[in-house]
Amino acid sequence: MVTRLDYYAVLEVTREVSQDDLKKAYRKLAMKYHPDRNPGDAVAEEKFKEISEAYDVLKDDQKRAAYDRFGHAAFEGGGGPGGFDFGGGFGGGLGDIFEQMFGDMMGGGGRGGRGGRQAGADAQTGVSITLTEAFSGVTKDVTVKTRVRCDACDGTGSSDKDAGIENCPSCHGQGRVRAQQGFFVVERPCPTCHGQGRIVKSPCRLCHGTGTVERNRVLEVQIPAGVEDGTRIRLSGEGEAGRNGAPAGDLYVHISVEQNDLFQREGSNVYCRVPLRMTQAALGTEIEVPVIDGTRARVKIPAGTQSGEHFRLKGKGFSVLRSSSRGDMYIQVTVETPQKLTKHQRELLEEFEKEAGEHTAGSPEHTGFFSRVKDFFEGKG
Repeated sequence: MVTRLDYYAVLEVTREVSQDDLKKAYRKLAMKYHPDRNPGDAVAEEKFKEISEAYDVLKDDQKRAAYDRFGHAAFEGGGGPGGFDFGGGFGGGLGDIFEQMFGDMMGGGGRGGRGGRQAGADAQTGVSITLTEAFSGVTKDVTVKTRVRCDACDGTGSSDKDAGIENCPSCHGQGRVRAQQGFFVVERPCPTCHGQGRIVKSPCRLCHGTGTVERNRVLEVQIPAGVEDGTRIRLSGEGEAGRNGAPAGDLYVHISVEQNDLFQREGSNVYCRVPLRMTQAALGTEIEVPVIDGTRARVKIPAGTQSGEHFRLKGKGFSVLRSSSRGDMYIQVTVETPQKLTKHQRELLEEFEKEAGEHTAGSPEHTGFFSRVKDFFEGKG
């Protein structure tokens, strides 16, 4: 028996977690274990898959309710976490019970379908982009290894397209058999055709009767402007091919945004740290700073500017997803202390310090701090 971890434990949250906190926990762990950040690390890759599987279930209120009540058994027997197929060999009639509970939402059998028409599994991959690409939006090619329809048999699984396939005599092509157990009708995959609903007499040599083969595919992904790190983009129908003509699964592309040497992003706002010489801060100046869109902006620095002060550039920040608006840009100045002074520079600063000590009104924080120090020690005395 395979032991599966609790989905809440995988995401390191409690069962009472809100959807917002669940999303935050998922994004934090997905960033930590993303394959692009852990190249060649099989443990991190497996952990990333567990995290994604857990989030796929718990982010959906209906699936989460089913999981809370029945655990992993709620998703066994076809389709996995995304399938919502509660039939199969669970042995308690859950297929019929949930069919009554959820009705049309399940679509009469979920992604597993009837007659062996099993929808393809979802696939996942990741792509890394720069901060400037996240600002403007970008198109990326991603290579993903998935199962596609076998061209040799046109997805039928049979080498004889005309007479190589027949309906299963046990389930009459349904792929499932039912049995009465007390008040319940238990539905399980047909043991004769293993849930396929058909018998392939002459299996295709290329796909061995499955109708699908494994191949690398190159897909184009449109990444919108304003996308955040950890965002997941869904490409419908680009996952693994379905069986017996069933629809393909979906492909989920996880976006990783690289850090930038100049800019730091917080939501739709951008922060840039700019160093100032001591004289610039004291006398005032005008500086030119880069903007995330590739332009430049001029910022007036008033005389007496202190280290750590912020200057706001309205509308010069990051793109807002699905909007033409932008956030703001904040310039944070840091006043640098000069190093490796020349003899003349040192003499000038010594003269400045001598005069500054006699006229302290220009340094209010300095004066206030040492006044409080004096009061502190006098109070102790």
